[in-house]
Amino acid sequence: MTTPPAAKKLRVLVVDDSRIVRHIITDALSASTDIQVVGHASNGEQALRMVAELDPDAITLDLEMPKMGGFTFLRLLLARRSTPVIVLSTHDGADNVFKALELGAVDFIPKPQDPLISPEPFRAELVQKVLMTRHLVQRPRPSEMPPRRTGIDQPPPSVPPRFLVVVASSTGGPTALLHLFSRFPPGYPGAVLVAQHMAPNFTRTFAERLDRVAAMTVREAADGELVLAGRAYVCPGGSCMSIRRMNGFLLLDVRPPAPTDRYVPSANRLFTSAADVFGARAHAVILTGMADDGVVGATSVRRAGGTVLVESEETAVVYGMPGAAVRAGVASKVLPLHEIANAVAALGSASGDPSRN
Repeated sequence: MTTPPAAKKLRVLVVDDSRIVRHIITDALSASTDIQVVGHASNGEQALRMVAELDPDAITLDLEMPKMGGFTFLRLLLARRSTPVIVLSTHDGADNVFKALELGAVDFIPKPQDPLISPEPFRAELVQKVLMTRHLVQRPRPSEMPPRRTGIDQPPPSVPPRFLVVVASSTGGPTALLHLFSRFPPGYPGAVLVAQHMAPNFTRTFAERLDRVAAMTVREAADGELVLAGRAYVCPGGSCMSIRRMNGFLLLDVRPPAPTDRYVPSANRLFTSAADVFGARAHAVILTGMADDGVVGATSVRRAGGTVLVESEETAVVYGMPGAAVRAGVASKVLPLHEIANAVAALGSASGDPSRN
């Protein structure tokens, strides 16, 4: 009997100007039998030399470093190579994180607030996201977001939406969502709810970035908030969001996750509530991401007569969530990202049924 060869370890370069943080990251990654830390760099210049020398499979990156910072390093690295980069950031560095994602970083993880303490959730998430880079279909391309579109054809205030778009995304999602939101036309008669798997303290800044590129108002959702046409609501990190109807009003429920919520925010919970409230006027979108969140909820949307648009492997950074939806048979259409954006934007027109385009 022939013993199958052992899987090759994922070779990682750790880039951070703090010796303590480099030690924490190395200790966490080295605990995995599937990862080998092959080098450390304290600034971007040193990291570029080590990339050329070591050819790592993945890189963890601090953004604020001497000599050459993380942004310059990212631009120079990704102009020549497709090495996946995971950004590590402080909790108050959310805006910098999204700039890095727009430049082409794959994902991010918040650093422990106390550098002398490396909590187990941080260690587990770091290992998971580094190992995820093995399954990338492609690395995110640097995005060129158009300026916010303006127009006077906006829905009157306090008008309920004619239909609801619910969106799920995870790894690679921030860049994909920026593209999607830049395509919404002024006067959009629907509302948009987003479940992006993201840590607390980052979703408010992310919603503000979406607001800058969208012709609609985008905000981080609040519990009990009224859902209106021409508005988009991003579920806060660490919470789960659903929609309900009460006395003729459409309201958001933003609550802590339940023990049954495998993913936070939960796309399944959001999609299921959309199907319950909007029926055939609910339209679900599943974008790039790990695992299978959204499949159960998308099944509810289809059963209610709504449509489910799934990002194709052609453009998804990670084909986990889209692939799971396709395998489950819940996709109305499987489309590249730009066609999904066009289809969702077209929902506001008379011919805007995306399942018939």
